[in-house]
Amino acid sequence: MKNIFTLVAVLFLLNSCASQSNTVNTKSEVTAQKPLEVATDQGTKLVVGIVVDQMRYDYLTRFNSKYGEGGFKRLINEGFNCKNNHFNYVPTYTGPGHASIYTGTTPKYHGIIGNNFYNKEIKEMVYCAQDDNVTSVGTEDKAGMMSPNRMQTTTFGDENRLFTQMQGKTIGVSLKDRGAILPAGHTANAAYWFHGKKEGVWISSSFYMNELPQWVKDFNSSEAAQSYLKVWNTLYDISTYTESGADENNFEGGFKGKETATFPYDLKTLSETNRGFDILKATPYGNSLTTDFAMAAVAAENLGQDEITDVLAVSFSATDYVGHNFGVNSKEIEDTYIRLDKDLERFFNYLDATVGKGEYTVFLTADHGAIDVPSYLQSVNVPAGYVDNYSRKKTFNAFLTETYGTTDIVENISNNQVFIDRAKVKALGLNLIDVQNAIAMEQLSYKNVSKVYTATTLSSAGFTNGVEALLQNGFNQKRSGDVILVNDTAFIAYGKTGSTHGSALNYDTHVPLLFFGNGIKHGETLEKTVIPDIAPTISALLGISFPNGATGSVLGFVID
Repeated sequence: MKNIFTLVAVLFLLNSCASQSNTVNTKSEVTAQKPLEVATDQGTKLVVGIVVDQMRYDYLTRFNSKYGEGGFKRLINEGFNCKNNHFNYVPTYTGPGHASIYTGTTPKYHGIIGNNFYNKEIKEMVYCAQDDNVTSVGTEDKAGMMSPNRMQTTTFGDENRLFTQMQGKTIGVSLKDRGAILPAGHTANAAYWFHGKKEGVWISSSFYMNELPQWVKDFNSSEAAQSYLKVWNTLYDISTYTESGADENNFEGGFKGKETATFPYDLKTLSETNRGFDILKATPYGNSLTTDFAMAAVAAENLGQDEITDVLAVSFSATDYVGHNFGVNSKEIEDTYIRLDKDLERFFNYLDATVGKGEYTVFLTADHGAIDVPSYLQSVNVPAGYVDNYSRKKTFNAFLTETYGTTDIVENISNNQVFIDRAKVKALGLNLIDVQNAIAMEQLSYKNVSKVYTATTLSSAGFTNGVEALLQNGFNQKRSGDVILVNDTAFIAYGKTGSTHGSALNYDTHVPLLFFGNGIKHGETLEKTVIPDIAPTISALLGISFPNGATGSVLGFVID
């Protein structure tokens, strides 16, 4: 593998510190028009937001003895640790999570109610970052037809761009498009995500640019992705991985072409039957590649090189793919976090050298947690299981036919929401509220459904605690369904192997929140904090306007 520091240095020299960058509204272009002297209250040159996809809070403590001093422990030992940090809404998915972290509000206001959700206007499922009005940049594949157009509020990155008259840059980086696009916001200079398959390149969208900057082209040509198609074995002796379950068990998925989900994994060989370069996403090397690219972006785009604050949003997505595949108690997830810790150390050392110690501010959190594999929980006598959606749908259709003479009165069922066809209700001479209530009571009678609420209730009641309050914070009147379902604790609609997420329960809502660097106190708290608090806190630190829909509070106790 080519040494990433050499790669970054070469890119830096070749591109004269990104003077050939094709990103829109670059700092050099605006400065040439009219110099602007803007400094933040705290003198932070660069804000680095880090989201670790599917990171439960207990990964900080469970794997603590395996971490070095320069990654997670550096954030804790030198920064501020919010130990009781939670999502205050459902559903706890990747798209809503990233949007909420950076907008400082919940799906009720920013509108990203799921990764994929039903669009009541066009009566189709849509993707949270989908934009059919833009084109792919860096690939001929449709994977680049993305933008933040479905997110209805600003991010703190947007507010920093507005405050600095567009001189402060904002760039998003993630293996996942939504993990790069939603954090970067509407005014971002660029968002980059990884397109695997047979290409293995970082791409973008015409929403940001017409052509990839030269430094991105050079990175894609450097064979950085190819270098990670190698054998994945545990970093340390597997016998020392005592914080996770047995390597061979019945609760893991694994890769096509390998009989057991056990170390080692020959990724180059397995890539042939696992969507080519996409296999990297489900290994810790996906995080390493993301780190490489983020460092290249810092160098080529001159991030943090003057007194005007820049924002770099980095999302480490491989942790989510590994968790979905192998589960939260696997040797694979432990090794992934041990290796992520080393990537974080490498990244922080690089920022120390390029931006300067004490010159940048970092926060690290997650977009959601994850449940222990229910089949594993069952094996140790913890109540858990799987929802039988096929049987539930069959029974429900019979109810609709018997009650209303048709199943067409329901347009869609997705994300634990039932969408009613209002035109059909009117044509049948029915009352919408009565139909909502009837469907709610029917669903509540089904096995493994613990609670059901109607849109009318969530729109009118004022819940302040419990799952009801979280449902209300995730309920968007224009986009959410007519009936909202809550499954029994630890019961999921998923396969018998691997982990998932999405609920209002602690295993999905309790995630890390660490602040570190310029303007941040050293300390910790067990006081409850919530995800929407992050963006207002960063805005207050920088002395800029809060995101326009922010509902979170400033965590004043973390600011120095």
